[in-house]
Amino acid sequence: MLQSISGIPIRKECPPGACVCDRENLLGNARAGIDTDLRVLTLTQEQERRLIERIDRINSYEDLQHVSNLLYKQLGVVLHITPSPREVRTVRGFMILLEDRPGLCKKTRQAVPAAIRRCLENNPEIAFNILNAHDLLGDA
Repeated sequence: MLQSISGIPIRKECPPGACVCDRENLLGNARAGIDTDLRVLTLTQEQERRLIERIDRINSYEDLQHVSNLLYKQLGVVLHITPSPREVRTVRGFMILLEDRPGLCKKTRQAVPAAIRRCLENNPEIAFNILNAHDLLGDA
């Protein structure tokens, strides 16, 4: 069982049947010499906790974009935040999604969007900026 990648600790496997992250196949491909991006596995539970804390401290749209860019650069994970095709009355009207990718834990795919929703609830101006970025408020 692999515990680290080049000395960097990797996330422990989830209990059998609890997750669909496909972690073992990803590691198997790496062992077989298949060119595989393993960066997502470096998001340990401790790192995930720190990420959630960082998201909770976001206080501007630019900061949210910065965190989104860091997720992509450091882990190869793409974050999408878009208004629902229907109307947006509350932060529940935003579609917040981490793109599926092998090795990304189910808990992480749930925890990050939940933290972003909390951030939007605490900072409504960020929600308005997202709407503006998608041309839903125009120049109002």
